[in-house]
Amino acid sequence: MWLDQADGFAEIFKGYLPYYLLVVFPIFIIMSPVNPVAASHEFSVYRMQQYDLHTVPHGCRSSSFNLEGRSLTSWSTPRHCVVARLQDVTIEQFIEIRSKAGALVLLLPKNNTILTEDEKEHIHLLEAVMSQQEVNIPVYFAQWSPEFEYIIKDLQHSFITDEKSGTALEAMFNTVSSNGYQIVVSAPAPHKLESKPVSLHGRLVGRSTSTQTIVIAAHYDASSLVPDLSFGADSNASGAVALLELARVFSRLYASPSMRGAPTLLFALLSTGHSLNYFAAKKWLEEHLDTADSSLLQDVSLVLCLDSVSLGGAALHVSRPPRAGGAAHSLQARLRVRALHKKINLADELLAWPHERFSIRRLAALTLSSLQSHKSQSRSSLLDTPSETAMQTLVENIKLTARALASHVYNITDETNDEDAALYDDALNVDETSVSTWYKWLSSQPRSPHVLTTQTGGVTAALERALSRYMEVVSSTHTVDKREPEFTLYGPTKAVLYVYSVKPAVFDLILTLAIVAYLSLVYFAIQMFPRFYTEYAKIITGKEKVH
Repeated sequence: MWLDQADGFAEIFKGYLPYYLLVVFPIFIIMSPVNPVAASHEFSVYRMQQYDLHTVPHGCRSSSFNLEGRSLTSWSTPRHCVVARLQDVTIEQFIEIRSKAGALVLLLPKNNTILTEDEKEHIHLLEAVMSQQEVNIPVYFAQWSPEFEYIIKDLQHSFITDEKSGTALEAMFNTVSSNGYQIVVSAPAPHKLESKPVSLHGRLVGRSTSTQTIVIAAHYDASSLVPDLSFGADSNASGAVALLELARVFSRLYASPSMRGAPTLLFALLSTGHSLNYFAAKKWLEEHLDTADSSLLQDVSLVLCLDSVSLGGAALHVSRPPRAGGAAHSLQARLRVRALHKKINLADELLAWPHERFSIRRLAALTLSSLQSHKSQSRSSLLDTPSETAMQTLVENIKLTARALASHVYNITDETNDEDAALYDDALNVDETSVSTWYKWLSSQPRSPHVLTTQTGGVTAALERALSRYMEVVSSTHTVDKREPEFTLYGPTKAVLYVYSVKPAVFDLILTLAIVAYLSLVYFAIQMFPRFYTEYAKIITGKEKVH
């Protein structure tokens, strides 16, 4: 009985079943629960800075690529995009990648506070090397995410180089079985950005019998390898916040004619700092010193620049030792901090400190800073982020500066009546809530020249509104010389990175051969099944099946 039913089943294989399989297989594939979209990822990434300073190119010169992703240890050709954590890349590896790889994508640390001091020092050194060299390959930075971390770990474990394989067969097996990623960034070609730095200044006018002016200046931009991630908590959100608080404190003192000091206090927020050679300060000085109808800077006795004042004990940086009896000498004595003397070297590409721009114009100037050297990499680091400790240090340095400046303005000495000194101390109280709020807000805003000089409003508008609470504010827009530009900024500064999970080409070849072999085996098995069944029935029944 069952043999008769098997005869019917065998007749099926004599028909068109092999052709049905060509229709059924695609249907099964389409109905598969595997979601192809899960094999792709999308990330926001930020391009390494690109600019020219006095026509000398700096930074990354490319923006787009479509390459196979590889780890630090498995890449080998310009067809590979190296994907790694920032803290894992050595200086030697970066130099090799810059000259031989196709692109570089770096994942930033998850949390700066968990980095060891050695790791921070290593990142600072790497940033210094990267910023000093022109890089022709695309370099992008991504903020930490679990998905990106997984991709890096998968790349590290998926590709095993031939040197680490025991045999040729093992190397071939590793190549076939490994997971791959295609990394794609489609961004516009690098193009020039229209740069219009804006500086702000306002005055608290002293007694009419005096024309002496004291300038308090700070730049409010930030600098790092990545324009859109340049938050600069210490350099120089701290300096800008300190200037705003000093403006608030002295506006209270100067509000009453009887309390007004003799000199005029001029507060200036300048938009470009050391990364662009203090371009805004240069243009601002030209505007008010080289113009016959401008009297703003005609009688300046002292210029105090605030730069990075939240990392520790402050020091004064000067281009020449303060002259005894002068305002700079008086302020130094009242600050009770050591003075660090460094001559101006015009042969250097960049000036060391902001006061040098004023000293070149023969103004008595000095810089108050927590940093001991202008070469400190923390001035241009991605790790320059806010902290509670830095905020408390900033408050203490503002108190120190306000007390010293007030004692100079009002000529308060150790012999001054204690009651009078106490009155000034009460008036000089620092609003810690305001300092903390501005410090955290500025430290959360990208303030690179690429961002500040091309945006409308934003940080500049917020600072103008804040300073205008205490005095009338004048804004100055500076333009770059088109014939011999002091600097040129380039975009794009950010893009979208796509990561597609793929298999190596050799895997596709082997898979294709395996599928062809499998289908061939199935086809011949189906074609041979009737003959096999006939022979099988003959053995079982002892006679040949008669059709």
